[in-house]
Amino acid sequence: MTSSTKSFGNSLLFYLNGKRMVVDRPDLDMTLLSYLRSIGLTGTKLGCGEGGCGACTVMVSRYDVDQEKILHTAVNACLCPLYTVDGKHIITVEGLGSTKKPHPVQERIALLHGSQCGFCTPGFVMSLYTLLRNNPSPTEHEIE
Repeated sequence: MTSSTKSFGNSLLFYLNGKRMVVDRPDLDMTLLSYLRSIGLTGTKLGCGEGGCGACTVMVSRYDVDQEKILHTAVNACLCPLYTVDGKHIITVEGLGSTKKPHPVQERIALLHGSQCGFCTPGFVMSLYTLLRNNPSPTEHEIE
């Protein structure tokens, strides 16, 4: 069975930047990164493809029944199979803000020169955003 024929017999339902998404018969070999880029969300980058550089970081949120709260996780989209986001909410850097109306995290990184070439900056933004969603008052050590 080739990659193009491997698929579920049903659909995935998840939310992406607040929008309801349905993917019929998803390819089992497709990563979240590949999907995002295929629909035009190119702020999430492919760097190392091994989960080491963080250029592909997105935030995945899910409701935890045991803890009775929403948990937010920074995820390497290059390693995340698309089918694992069923029932979850994904936020990408495009879902935070834009050049005209940046999110405060994006704004601070830009104003304080927290970017080098800019390729991996979206991943930094998403990691910091996820940290702040889980802990609005992190210590300096937690931020590092």
